[in-house]
Amino acid sequence: MLQVNIHEAKTNLSKLIQKVVDGEEVIIAKNNHPIVKLTLVNESKPKRRLGTAKGKIKISDDFDEPLEDFKEYMQ
Repeated sequence: MLQVNIHEAKTNLSKLIQKVVDGEEVIIAKNNHPIVKLTLVNESKPKRRLGTAKGKIKISDDFDEPLEDFKEYMQ
């Protein structure tokens, strides 16, 4: 983890960004108190593919029938 002050960050922003791209964590501090962490922006999530569970799930024909355990509550 690299910690730099604001003035140094302004002076070396391109170098600090490259360090983040290379996997290093960079913290920018004010009066030696960390205030900001530079991070990579997450790339967009992969598109969802519909139908990937097709044929893997079976719903019983009687899935919506009342359960025997609750018969007394249904009267």
